[in-house]
Amino acid sequence: MKSRLVYTNAHKKIERGIANVLNAHEEFLTGTTATSPRAAGDAIQKILAGEFQSILGDWCKEYSQHFARRAMADLAFTDTDGFYYVVDIETHRTDTDFNMPNITSVERLARFYEDDTNYFIVLGIQYYISGTRLVVTGVRFTPIEFLMWDCLTIGALGWEQIQIANSNYVNVKRYSRKKWMLEFCDVMLAFYPKEIGKVNERIGRFKSVREFWKSKSDD
Repeated sequence: MKSRLVYTNAHKKIERGIANVLNAHEEFLTGTTATSPRAAGDAIQKILAGEFQSILGDWCKEYSQHFARRAMADLAFTDTDGFYYVVDIETHRTDTDFNMPNITSVERLARFYEDDTNYFIVLGIQYYISGTRLVVTGVRFTPIEFLMWDCLTIGALGWEQIQIANSNYVNVKRYSRKKWMLEFCDVMLAFYPKEIGKVNERIGRFKSVREFWKSKSDD
């Protein structure tokens, strides 16, 4: 059984609800915070944390909004069919030229998706700023496996991070998790040998640095 929430158009109602809540909210930015995408993103996350359960409505069986800063999820819930969703909120100010947000660790996702009832949701929120008012122009509530690899990339951090290559282009397609995960493995198996080459180059660099300092007198 697949999630009815994401494999039907049921998620569209959630997307509309999120946009309506944020656009109907009283102004929450100041002249200073309106210029900061990070401050706007933090404010959006805080508002949604308090409103998300009601937006989900009858879909929600259990809900949680309290996670550590570096946790996999910003929000999480279990639906009435027993599927568990962790939600990563990604905000994008549409008048910025370039944005490459981290989504999640490749190792965390691989472990999380060992359970077929788990879904990693990327909640993308597009907005622009008018004075101190934040106006949402688009909401995308999608499992990560619906994001095609032509809009994703891998960032070298820790076990490596899946990133959106450029938030101005996001390609969403209803897709098979098995196919996506096999493509994911192919991407990583192509990525790591390149990193080995980089590491060997850096080892060589610091061998030469060490020889340079070894030859110096200790004055």
